[in-house]
Amino acid sequence: MDDLINQPPHYCQGGIECIDAIEAALTPEEFAGFCKGNAIKYIWRMNHKGGKESLAKARWYVNRLFDKP
Repeated sequence: MDDLINQPPHYCQGGIECIDAIEAALTPEEFAGFCKGNAIKYIWRMNHKGGKESLAKARWYVNRLFDKP
């Protein structure tokens, strides 16, 4: 079964995950802003699209921020 929160198959093409390509293209500060913005987006829309899945995605982005120095 696919893990649509932590490793969605539609975000992994050519052996690299999209999030890793984005991180490689941005400075650490830019990437932190990207993660923060996505967390806000998923929280913003949780009552209109996605519900708990949107909250789980927001948490994923916040956790990604915690993983960085």
